Amino acid sequence: MSRGSKWAIGVLLVLVTLGTLVAVRGQEIALGLIGAMIKMRVPVGPNQDITWDRGADPAARAPSERPPNIVLILADDLGWNDLTFGGGGVAGGTVPTPHIDSIAAEGVSFANGYAANGTCAPSRAALMSGRYGTRFGFEFTPTPPGMMQLASLMPRSSDRLRSSIPVEGAESVEYDRMGMPASEVTIAELLKEQDYHTVHIGKWHLGRTNGMAPLDQGFDESLLMASGLYLPEDHPGVVNAKQDFDPIDRFLWAAMRFAASFNGGPAFEPDGYITDYYTEQAVEVIEANKDRPFFLYLAHWAPHTPLQATREDYDALSHIELHRERVYAAMIRSLDRGVGQVLDALARNGLEENTLVLFTSDNGGAGYIGLPEVNDPFRGWKITLFEGGIHVPYFAKWPVAIPAGVEVSAPVHHFDMYATAAAAAGAPVPDDREIDGVDLVPFATGEAGGDPHEALFWRSGASQSALVGGWKLNVSDPPGRSWLFDLRSDPTEQHDLSETRPEKLAELQAALAAHNAEQAEPLWSSQLMAPVNVDKDLTQPDAPDDDYIYWSN
Repeated sequence: MSRGSKWAIGVLLVLVTLGTLVAVRGQEIALGLIGAMIKMRVPVGPNQDITWDRGADPAARAPSERPPNIVLILADDLGWNDLTFGGGGVAGGTVPTPHIDSIAAEGVSFANGYAANGTCAPSRAALMSGRYGTRFGFEFTPTPPGMMQLASLMPRSSDRLRSSIPVEGAESVEYDRMGMPASEVTIAELLKEQDYHTVHIGKWHLGRTNGMAPLDQGFDESLLMASGLYLPEDHPGVVNAKQDFDPIDRFLWAAMRFAASFNGGPAFEPDGYITDYYTEQAVEVIEANKDRPFFLYLAHWAPHTPLQATREDYDALSHIELHRERVYAAMIRSLDRGVGQVLDALARNGLEENTLVLFTSDNGGAGYIGLPEVNDPFRGWKITLFEGGIHVPYFAKWPVAIPAGVEVSAPVHHFDMYATAAAAAGAPVPDDREIDGVDLVPFATGEAGGDPHEALFWRSGASQSALVGGWKLNVSDPPGRSWLFDLRSDPTEQHDLSETRPEKLAELQAALAAHNAEQAEPLWSSQLMAPVNVDKDLTQPDAPDDDYIYWSN
C-alpha cells in the first residue's frame, strides 16, 4: 500500500470520529488531530540554500534581439478593490499599490478581465493550458483531506440560515492526484520548445503525481509552496489575524506549515516571510537568466488566508483600526513591494523593454476574511460567479510592443494569457485540441478590431455562468435560481432581469447548455455544496431574503 493510500485511510478513520469530537469534546480537538496527522506526514527541515541554473543565449544575442522574456505574476484571492489603480485600495485607498499599478499605467489594463473560475485551482489550470479546465475535467478545486468534511461538521452560528449539503456518493481521491492531466500542453512546455528556460515559484495546486508536478509539466526549475504559513505562528517577526467565524481559516491554522521544496526535494523552512522570500528568489532567477530567454511563473500565495504580515509592514499601517484589515493591508503592501522589486530587477539588467509582464489574480477577494469592501463595487466574493468572484485585475506590460496607458474594455479571460505568451515567443499553439485563448497584444495595440470572444463561460457544479454579448447569466442549483444582468448598463449586477427578459434568459441558457455539452466529465467528485451569501461577508448575519448561491467543491 502506498504512503498516499495509508494517509487517505488514516484521514477517513479520523473523519469517522469527527462528528462526535465536535459535539462532545469541542472543535479544537478535531482540528488538533488533523493538524497532527499532517505534521507527521510532511516533516519540514531547516532552510536550504537554492542555486538557480545559469545560462546564456547560444547565439549571444542582445536582450533586444532575443525573443521576449515572459514574467507571469499571479496573486491569490486579490480583491478588485485591493489596488489603488482606478481609485480603489484597501482602507479607503490609504495603502497604495504603485508597483502593481505601474504595470497597467505603462502598458495595458483590461478593464473586464475575468478569472477562469471563482476558486483558485481551475483558474490556474486555464492559465497553464490555454483552455477551459472543464474541457479536460478540471472543474473542482482540490482540497486537503478532511477540509470539506470538517467545515461541514462545524456548528454554524445562529445567524447563518443555510447549511452545506454533502454530495452523495462522492468518491475520495488522494489530494496529490487531483490535478491537470499530463496530456495537457502547458505554456511552459510550449516555451521550452522555443529554447526558453522555464521557472516556477510559489503555489501550484495542479497535482503532484502522475506527471502533473511542475517539473513534469515543462518547468526546468520549481520552488514549490509546500504548505501555507507565511511564517511560523510564533515567529517574533509575524503578526497574525485569526478569524474564528470562518471554518476554512480554522482548518488552515491547524493544518498548514511553513514550508517550501525545491525541484521535488524534501520540504524545508523558507528564509523569511513567504511573500518576501518568493520575491527574493524571483529576483535571483532574473539575475541568473539575464543572458537568455526565460519564462518566470511567480505564483504568490498572498493575500490568501491565513492572514499573516511582517511586524514591519503592520507597524507601518497604524492608521488602520480593525486588526484583521491592518494585517491584510500589510500583506498587500508586501505583495506590491515584491512586484516592484521584480520590475526593478528587469530594468537593472537591461531586460525591461523586451519583457512581457502579465499580472492577474486567480479569483476575487474572499468573503470569509470579513472585509466587506474587498471587491467593491462588484457584488459577490471568491466562491461565487458574481463579478466579485471572477472580475479581477488584469494587466500587461511589454514596452517594445504595447503602448503605455491603454485600456481595453472587451471581456478577456485567463486562458488568453497562454495564447498571448505563446504568440509573443513565436510558439505555435497545439492544433490537436481546442485552444480557447486569444493573443491579446493586437487588441492592446489597436491592430485587431471587435472583441476577442463572442462568449465566455464558467462552471463549478452547482454554480454556472455565461457572458454573451454583454448579457450575463448566473445559475445556482440548488436552490434552482437564475439571475440575468445587462452588464453594459449594470456592470455591478444590481438589477436582475430574469423575469422581465425571458427571451434573453432563454438565449443565454441555451448558450450555456451548448457549451456544457462540449465539456468533459469532472476528473474527481465534488465533496460538498456550500451556501454563499452574495452580498454579506461572514461577519454579517443572513436574512431570509438574501441572494445566495451554492458552490460545489
